[in-house]
Amino acid sequence: MIYIYNDFGGTHTTSIAAAYHLKQLPQSEQKLTTEEILTVKYFNKLTKEDFGKIIFHGIDEEGNSVYTIGRKRNKYVVPALKELTLLLQEKYHFDEKIVLSNTSPTVPIAMSMGGFFSRGLKIDFIGVPLLVKGAKQCCDNIYRLVENTKQVGRTSFNENVIILDNKIYK
Repeated sequence: MIYIYNDFGGTHTTSIAAAYHLKQLPQSEQKLTTEEILTVKYFNKLTKEDFGKIIFHGIDEEGNSVYTIGRKRNKYVVPALKELTLLLQEKYHFDEKIVLSNTSPTVPIAMSMGGFFSRGLKIDFIGVPLLVKGAKQCCDNIYRLVENTKQVGRTSFNENVIILDNKIYK
């Protein structure tokens, strides 16, 4: 199975989701520390050149691949990935299940503003503290989103491509 976490930038909530999925962060709804947040691979590291790239984060404990992608405002990226996957599955007869999980509903305003200042304007002294504050506000929601994503992946037997738009998990 392949998991792909997606959102606007692909560098904040998606990176945290991938880290939770791969058990690189504490496996609970507890608030993350600043250090835990800032050491997440790719957190606040990607640039506009990385939009649309599918970035590999690792293999989970069940042997599934975990990726992220930043899709900007383009609402067609995820449907296009689904259609491409279905085409390749049909043409090459492989049955790898793909789960595309949207992390955007977890993003608080502090994280949006932090991303704008840090990634957009390159003003890290304002942006990074806002990103950390936002990550602390939403890490429990991201954790629950990841747990739900994994559960859906394990229990959806009839679908080869699953798109999870998600809601905030409280």
